[in-house]
Amino acid sequence: MSDGKFSNDSPSKTILVTLAVCLVGAVMVAGSAVLLKPAHDANKARERQARLDEIIAGIPGGAGAVAVEARVIDLASGREVASIDAARFDARRAVRDPARDLAQIKRRARHAVVYLVRRDGRLRLVILPVHGRGFGSMIYGYLGLSGDTRTVIGLSFYEHGETPGLGALIDDRDWLGRWRGKTVWDDDGKPALAIASGVVDPTAPDAHHRVDGLTGATWTSRGVTNLLHFWLGEDGFGPFLRRLRER
Repeated sequence: MSDGKFSNDSPSKTILVTLAVCLVGAVMVAGSAVLLKPAHDANKARERQARLDEIIAGIPGGAGAVAVEARVIDLASGREVASIDAARFDARRAVRDPARDLAQIKRRARHAVVYLVRRDGRLRLVILPVHGRGFGSMIYGYLGLSGDTRTVIGLSFYEHGETPGLGALIDDRDWLGRWRGKTVWDDDGKPALAIASGVVDPTAPDAHHRVDGLTGATWTSRGVTNLLHFWLGEDGFGPFLRRLRER
């Protein structure tokens, strides 16, 4: 260095230039993330709504206008919480309580939004938000049950990072369609939905609870089964669903 300047071959100059480039790059990346976040959030909201609409479209009983009611419920009691606005409720931000770890969600919110869909004043469909850990990511989706909660109307996932061509096959429309009509509860009233280890034998006594396994995606399949059992159980929507059946 001479006259207060770094030479082009100076290690110090190389380090300073590298740091400057890293700083500029970090600022640009952070700025882009902030600027793009509203668009990203809007796309995620549209994807969630599209999955809800798909399940609602599967309501049995013919054509006719439907009424969709979003309700916030207390998971422990199964009762509606009228003081919380369902439109403003954010389940991920509301996560507080440690969860029994069947679905590996670590913690769960005390409240959740459910969707009650009526036609001609009669409850035809109950849509539950479900999530749990798959092989390499958290899986988020919706489970649609008949008004009596006994039969699956639809299952759909709107967010996950499972392996393309393997676990990501949970997005396959044909496979998702196989859940429709499956029986939710066993004879003791416990959650019985599950993904089989292979092709379901239609003569098996539990065939009406199971769908074909996903080849090469054992951990993802296990994750989906676990999240369904968790959210249908006593630590999830079990108390709420029981109250619905008792009405």
